[in-house]
Amino acid sequence: MTTLACLPRRRALLATLLAAAAPWSAPVAAAWPERPVTIVVPYTPGTSMDTLARTLGPKLSQKLGQPVIVENRPGASGNIGTGFVANAAPDGHTLLMTVSTFVMNPSLFKSVPYDPLKSFAPVGRVAVGTLVFAVNPDFPATTLAQAIQAFRDRPGHYAYASPGNGTPQHLAMELFKLHTGVDLMHVPYSGSAGAVTDLLGGQVQAMILPANTALGHKQAGKLRVLATTQEKRIEVMPDVPTLAEQGVRGAEVDLWFGMLAPKSTPQAVVARLNREVNEILAMPEIRQSLDKQGLIVAPGTPEAFGELVADEYARWAQVIKKARITAD
Repeated sequence: MTTLACLPRRRALLATLLAAAAPWSAPVAAAWPERPVTIVVPYTPGTSMDTLARTLGPKLSQKLGQPVIVENRPGASGNIGTGFVANAAPDGHTLLMTVSTFVMNPSLFKSVPYDPLKSFAPVGRVAVGTLVFAVNPDFPATTLAQAIQAFRDRPGHYAYASPGNGTPQHLAMELFKLHTGVDLMHVPYSGSAGAVTDLLGGQVQAMILPANTALGHKQAGKLRVLATTQEKRIEVMPDVPTLAEQGVRGAEVDLWFGMLAPKSTPQAVVARLNREVNEILAMPEIRQSLDKQGLIVAPGTPEAFGELVADEYARWAQVIKKARITAD
């Protein structure tokens, strides 16, 4: 993924993040887990993070030989649950299932109860949710280039919806605006349902939203999907070109999900968690289950996930600063 951060800074951030995983001893690794493992989801039940945790939980329980409990601790855009895990004992019994907002919130809020680079040891990326750029079918554009031109012809006239200030969809559209120079009015909603309803009704003209949410409306002719925000075309919409294919480069966005443990969690515990989760993600039934939720499995190493976190933290800090975005 393209980043606005320079390479030396990214490496420094990565080194800081990976240092959160402390050295381990064989006895510690052999004893773990000694009791039930809790996966904290910092959002409400029914969200994609919650679905991921509850899909992985039973399989992980079988592999670890201990119950795996999913605990929802919503509030403050995920900051409450995330802060709870940041301050939990680093023994591998309390984990965090998180999403891209994890690296965005520190730049959106005046203060958050965690540091994305210093408070956690990365376990691994788990999945990716695909996003698309869509417009109401009455909007006078059938291609992304035509939409951009329409926006430029009438700056500030058209509006786009998001599920709320500081959400990944909001920031993805602001990144799009920075790279295209268009002027769109932001209309934040308190969730996706109202935003999508008004997009379908024409009260707002554009939105970046999950592909699985847009797919049915696209097939019914109620939405016109002009681009995907990923680097490659997506399987469920092979006819829709990417932003980069249409000349908008550097605005690619993945809605990624991952697992973290508190800082100083033994490296052997992190390594085993990573191995077990990756094996679960390779199971056909898990892939099929997540696919129905619009999620693509995305296993990897703790190091790769740490690099992603450091990269995204630096990237979104700059986007938020340039676009003067706040969560309030």
